[in-house]
Amino acid sequence: MKLFDRTGPTKWILVLLLVFLGLGSVVYNQYLINRILEQERASVQLWAKALEFNALPIHQESSRLLLNVIDQLESQKAIPDSLIQKLEEVEGLRSTQNFVTDELILDNRGSFKLPAVLVDDNDRPLEYLLLDEKGEPVVEYSFRNIRSTKVETEEKRLAYVQKLKNMNPPIPITVGDGEEALRQYVYYGESTVVQILRYVPAIQIVVIMLLFFIGYTSLVSITRMEQSNLWVGMAKEAAHQLGTPISSLLGWIHLFRDDLPEQSEQHSLLNEIEKDVYRLKGVAERFGKIGSKPELKPLEIAPVLDEAIKYMERRLPKIAGEVSIKTDLQATGLVKLNPELLQWAVENLMKNAMDALQMTQESSNKGITVRSYTASNGMVLEIADTGIGMDAATKKNIFKPGYSTKKRGWGLGLNLTKRIVEEYHGGELTVTKSELGVGTTMQIRLKLV
Repeated sequence: MKLFDRTGPTKWILVLLLVFLGLGSVVYNQYLINRILEQERASVQLWAKALEFNALPIHQESSRLLLNVIDQLESQKAIPDSLIQKLEEVEGLRSTQNFVTDELILDNRGSFKLPAVLVDDNDRPLEYLLLDEKGEPVVEYSFRNIRSTKVETEEKRLAYVQKLKNMNPPIPITVGDGEEALRQYVYYGESTVVQILRYVPAIQIVVIMLLFFIGYTSLVSITRMEQSNLWVGMAKEAAHQLGTPISSLLGWIHLFRDDLPEQSEQHSLLNEIEKDVYRLKGVAERFGKIGSKPELKPLEIAPVLDEAIKYMERRLPKIAGEVSIKTDLQATGLVKLNPELLQWAVENLMKNAMDALQMTQESSNKGITVRSYTASNGMVLEIADTGIGMDAATKKNIFKPGYSTKKRGWGLGLNLTKRIVEEYHGGELTVTKSELGVGTTMQIRLKLV
């Protein structure tokens, strides 16, 4: 029976939603990265073509020859001015082309902001001999958009070249023409935007998992609060409904007792009935205390346990037939407790042990062992039976409200017992051992005063 077990489907729906959001984020992010990488490669190819174009001697030579022709024509008076003007326009267009190549593409003022290096056939960066402000010769290397501290030594330069080579396919260029042409390569890396985007899926997944955790925790808390409110309402309503008939039963008992001789068998039976009715009244009072903060007092644990065990021993013939209860109560010391509620918890555990004995096929060796002792961290109470035992799934869900392996009942007894022990008394209730066909051991731990 699983009266309140509704969180399972919701949990899996949230998990699937988290998986789809995570996968969607990764796929879309990778799509964006690929698009940016395509644009970056096109930018590097443009830069490489500009290098290749700018290095061709024919373009520099043609500009020089065109300027010489213009000078010669200007010295000839028979040449029309319109022809000279046309030649000057051609030279202007070539100057514009050189400006685009040199200033907008090759220079950092353009859109090319990627780390890159120009290398020879041996994967060594090119060296340029320049003059500084003082006129002293300075060697510079063909690195672009790379901090000088990363390539300040020969070892670092070669390592960085290898790093860029492994990041993207190289772009080959040809410098010069004819027999003097040289093969060079452009190695380039990734922009800062791409590097950041590669971390975005991990960040998104962490955020989604955090939101999932918060949402699931909130859902579980709301569900538990609803279950708690439902249980408190049912318990108080049951206590209220039981109050009137219990009072009437006690009145009838006193009325019948007055008409019976004290030594008669009927009078003795009436006394037993009165005890059970008072017991029922105590149960109703316990139900009435559910949801309110119980009054805890420092008391010896042994008398409380002894009274609960004796009450269950009187019920043994009616519940489990030939069953023996062995006790070994060695725990001493004061524990802050509410006697009625703790006795109720012990009785629930013993009642479940008796039900387990009834379900077993073993006709002999039916027994319940109640053992208590003092440990370093408090008092320990163990209730063990030789009943049917539990499998792993039952052991995992046994304390959930509404879960029960029996055909009858609401499955609230062990959940209530756990609440009494842990929420009201600050203790701990666990299943320490359970095996199918062998039995189960339940353990209560309470702190000593």
